[in-house]
Amino acid sequence: MLTPGPYLTPGPYVDSDAPRVRQFTEEALAGHPGASATERAVALFEAVRDRIRYDPYAITLDPEAYRASAVAAEDAAFCVPKAILLTACLRAAGIPAVVGFADVRNHLNTPRLAEMMGTDLFIYHGYVRLWLGERTFKVTPAFNSSLCARFGVRPLVFDGTADALFHEYDARDRRHMEYVRDRGTFDEPPIDEILAAFRATYPRLGDIARRSAQAADEVFAASAATNPRMTK
Repeated sequence: MLTPGPYLTPGPYVDSDAPRVRQFTEEALAGHPGASATERAVALFEAVRDRIRYDPYAITLDPEAYRASAVAAEDAAFCVPKAILLTACLRAAGIPAVVGFADVRNHLNTPRLAEMMGTDLFIYHGYVRLWLGERTFKVTPAFNSSLCARFGVRPLVFDGTADALFHEYDARDRRHMEYVRDRGTFDEPPIDEILAAFRATYPRLGDIARRSAQAADEVFAASAATNPRMTK
């Protein structure tokens, strides 16, 4: 069983001592002087969730892009980098945390994204496990609030009393996310293993050019607006 003791130190990807991570953390906590550990965890969850937009087209096979310090400089990212960044920010704020992974099935996938991925199964979806005193929670900061509003998905809210994982149903009670397999939690993310699995599962990834954050957001929003699963 994991204990919180070792999970405060920086690592190669969870580089919680990097200046960019420290700056991101300090900015997220600037309005919370004297905050408790729970209040710091909530503020950091919300900062990573909303300051970095979710961009499913931002999947990259470059290992350097998965360092928390690199993610902190981005405007948009997908679930794995966002989970790594939140893990690093929590450690920088003195809150033990590890990064976890699970395979999830997206029942509200857009046709364009489904075509790109070749499946509605998202392997190695990133989440975070954190400790507040003797209690531990699992949270995912993937979907920013504005994107949830466009998709008709309930935004994930973490208040320090319960897990904040993907909802099984959306705001209209349609099937949304289904957790298929939990791959466990890690002090440091196994990036080489994850990227090898991405290459094997999503063979088109290597042929897809990285879109700009703005263009990707427009494409994703347009897909949501025209997706029959979103409008029925």
